[in-house]
Amino acid sequence: MLNIGGLNRCTTIDYPGELAAVIFCQGCPWHCAYCHNRHLLPEQAGTIISWEEIIRFLGHRRGLLDAVVFSGGEPTMQSSLLEAISAVKGLGFLIGLHTAGIFPEVLEQVLPLTDWVGMDIKAPFKEYERITGISGSGETALMSAELVRQSGVRHRFRTTLDPFLLEDGRIEALQLQVAGEWGSELEIQQMTLLKH
Repeated sequence: MLNIGGLNRCTTIDYPGELAAVIFCQGCPWHCAYCHNRHLLPEQAGTIISWEEIIRFLGHRRGLLDAVVFSGGEPTMQSSLLEAISAVKGLGFLIGLHTAGIFPEVLEQVLPLTDWVGMDIKAPFKEYERITGISGSGETALMSAELVRQSGVRHRFRTTLDPFLLEDGRIEALQLQVAGEWGSELEIQQMTLLKH
């Protein structure tokens, strides 16, 4: 099943208003300088905990936890994400997804099974490569953001307050797009300032 880089067994902050567990999926193709889960970036770092252990753990937590969040790394990088979400949903949990929108085709498949999505918006879409180091990442992220926005799934767009966003009105442009054009909330996450 999933290549799992970690498990948070109980959190109150990763799914708004619900008590949740977080499954951290291994692997991410982007290289954001401020990534706080850098150990999850390599795709082949090895599974920390098996899928069987996850299912066993969740079976014992039915009625105690409300939700399970798939996070990362980038969960949509995992070919078995749809199957994993279906299995957890079958146990009766709400499904949360943290994504940067890197694989819109996978996101489109799993959105109907999710109950809440937290999507990271890295920068104004035309300037994504400055953050991710990957050409075309802005177009991919915009496609995913539109999928989330139009899905009807409860969601929140989030951004990390990188110094780059504080220059030339970038953060204001992001806020205007998310709140003004999309009618959604943009959550700004503070960070220790880093130099690129």
